[in-house]
Amino acid sequence: MLLHLHLVRHGQTYFNRYNRLQGWSNSPLTDSGIADAGKAGAKLKDFDFAAAYCSDTTRAEQTAARILDINEQNGHTRPKLVADMHFREQFYGYFEGQDMNMAWWAAGAPHGAKTYNQIIEKYGLKGTRDFLKEADPFHDAESDDEYWERVEGGFALIAANASLKDGDDVLQISHGNTLLSLMHRFAGPGYDLSERPANGSVTTLDFDTNKPIGNAVTVVAYNQ
Repeated sequence: MLLHLHLVRHGQTYFNRYNRLQGWSNSPLTDSGIADAGKAGAKLKDFDFAAAYCSDTTRAEQTAARILDINEQNGHTRPKLVADMHFREQFYGYFEGQDMNMAWWAAGAPHGAKTYNQIIEKYGLKGTRDFLKEADPFHDAESDDEYWERVEGGFALIAANASLKDGDDVLQISHGNTLLSLMHRFAGPGYDLSERPANGSVTTLDFDTNKPIGNAVTVVAYNQ
């Protein structure tokens, strides 16, 4: 079964505005964030969504509600929204809510990389997760393996939806680092991954539920 997943980065939040790490933290949308969700809804107003998923965070649920409101106003049946922890952003543990620059310095400096971008250049996204877990005094932050185990559980949840059929469109509210991680893992050449996806942007993936997850995802469009 081939599903068309439309992943939307949630609208801007207060933590986004303040440049703070926002993994499992629950920062609501700003006025600009509500507008971001409205713009995403306008982009997706012509799709007939067979299912809708989001993380169980306020920012994701607010974004999903606005998109589905617009979709319904344009004559489409409103699917039940499933909010689940598997769709959350990366968990930053002790560093949740901290200034991004300070947190990434703490993670990367012992490895000779003092910024997020320097960590990626030297060690890839895996390094950002594993180094942050190492720097966390409680070691609660997700390692790369822990992160992907949880994210893959989200794909499994969608695949297990017996009401879906081949060719269905599915809405999924996602998060900046998760979208970037998916692109690094599944995208081919030709995509500019130097910047994070914008709040309210749409990334489209084709998901073949019959294949192992490593081969199941094809990127159709990014950061639209």
